[in-house]
Amino acid sequence: MAVITNIGDLKKIYKRRVPKMFYDYCESGSWTEQTFRENVSDFDQIRLRQRVAVDMSGRSTKSQLIGQDVSMPVALAPVGMTGMQHADGEIKAARAAAKFGVPFTLSTMSICSIEDVAENTDKPFWFQLYVMNDEDYLHRLIQRAKDAKCSALVITLDLQILGQRHKDLKNGLSAPPKLTPSTIANLATKWAWGLEMLGTKRRQFGNIVGHVKGISDASSLMSWTAEQFDPRLDWDKIKKIKDMWGGPVILKGILDPEDAKMALNVGADAIVVSNHGGRQLDGAISSIRALDPILDAVGDKIEVHLDSGVRSGQDVLKAVSMGAKGTWIGRAFIYGLGAMGEAGVTKSLEVIHREMDISMALCGRRRIDELGRDILQIPEGFSGRWQS
Repeated sequence: MAVITNIGDLKKIYKRRVPKMFYDYCESGSWTEQTFRENVSDFDQIRLRQRVAVDMSGRSTKSQLIGQDVSMPVALAPVGMTGMQHADGEIKAARAAAKFGVPFTLSTMSICSIEDVAENTDKPFWFQLYVMNDEDYLHRLIQRAKDAKCSALVITLDLQILGQRHKDLKNGLSAPPKLTPSTIANLATKWAWGLEMLGTKRRQFGNIVGHVKGISDASSLMSWTAEQFDPRLDWDKIKKIKDMWGGPVILKGILDPEDAKMALNVGADAIVVSNHGGRQLDGAISSIRALDPILDAVGDKIEVHLDSGVRSGQDVLKAVSMGAKGTWIGRAFIYGLGAMGEAGVTKSLEVIHREMDISMALCGRRRIDELGRDILQIPEGFSGRWQS
């Protein structure tokens, strides 16, 4: 068996094991994929400052996110169709996260339902909400998350309209996959994945099927979903949803300081600096470049988290040292899940934790609360010198 020492090792196994349709769904962005690429490459421009002859014993990566104790400042981001990457994927990822001591966020567009995950895990998880046109469904969905004792509601703000993702359109992305000649040919090479999927009953969008009238098959489900994202979502509606929820609320998809201020005004507990992993507005700046201006605008008044582009423990270290309270990983844990199931998610978290811990020590720091910009070397003008 291959020795796994980094997230890239998991990605190689993942690519071999999972059908092309779902690999492409994870490993792609919208339009030219410029933002998708720069989310990763912009992290590489930030350098770490090595310090020596410092006591490196007794280190800890423990922290808190929205008042919740975590083993490191990392959360598992909501990823649609996680249960198509590996059978019962959401349940397995949630279990791995709980055992490791980091939050798991269940997507509205998950394969395993809210109830599935709650029944098969023993710790609260976060629930990510896409705001839909069907208000009755929306209200019931929020109530289901309450009934499942979800500990935070994550409202995604940057998907009122679906970005164009060329690979998904060309692959005819669906759950379960449509059996076209090319799909069948690809699935025939992924027999281990197929056998596991045959062993589960969870192969459709569990939060939607059985909860919406008129949804009887994959085609009606996909057409309903495409029409349901609410293009009228505004700050008034966000405030109403927050009040309806009545618990901790995290607003995800903030890239602009003015939007960060609006999130603060509606009383959010945290925001996630995110461009949806480069899957929405291509040509937008990377999340790590967007972080500084947002911290300048609201950083001491609200928790600021970051996702999009985090692929290593060094990325986590850089974001937290710049001032983010925490980071979220999506693709990094999906690679592990698709490669090895629950054990793969655990392995991805172990890899990130080890990289962060060792790098933090070599920068002369022993605890998260000791991290700051003084361990970084950030290029001049990193956040952009744009014409006004």
